[in-house]
Amino acid sequence: MRSDVTLRQLDEDLLRDLLDVAVAEADPHEVMPPVAGPAGWTAERRTAFLRFHQSRSLSADPVEATYVIVVGDAVVGAARLCPLEGAKRAVEAGVWIGRSYRGSGVGGAVLSHLLTLACADGFDSLFLSTTPDNTASQRLLSALGVDVVHEGDAVTAWVDLIAAR
Repeated sequence: MRSDVTLRQLDEDLLRDLLDVAVAEADPHEVMPPVAGPAGWTAERRTAFLRFHQSRSLSADPVEATYVIVVGDAVVGAARLCPLEGAKRAVEAGVWIGRSYRGSGVGGAVLSHLLTLACADGFDSLFLSTTPDNTASQRLLSALGVDVVHEGDAVTAWVDLIAAR
């Protein structure tokens, strides 16, 4: 596993770096909720990206914990842990990685960090979802030994964190 991958808690300074990476290395639909308008990184979409993270992770009452993925000294993507409503002691993980770092082992290192963080925060289970075409993520999930469920346009898995402790 890669030892040069770290997660840093998102702050306002890192948010600007994260936006720069998103614009250079990802499509908007990969990293944020949809925004009406023409395709690409418009000024409105860039502002929406900043507001999205400010409201979810940097507000006085954050909804989720967002981490900036750093490889060496380079910001390359984001990871998050969001407690699931209605599911006791469960958290959802989400990850996006810039194009030039995909397929290089970053995802596996990030998943390992997220599992450690979720366990340390006292969660009992971790929910992950991806798309059928994201075979790299599916391989990571299978490597964990969890049941991967394919339903339509979604691929999901639950990780038992109690067993992982």
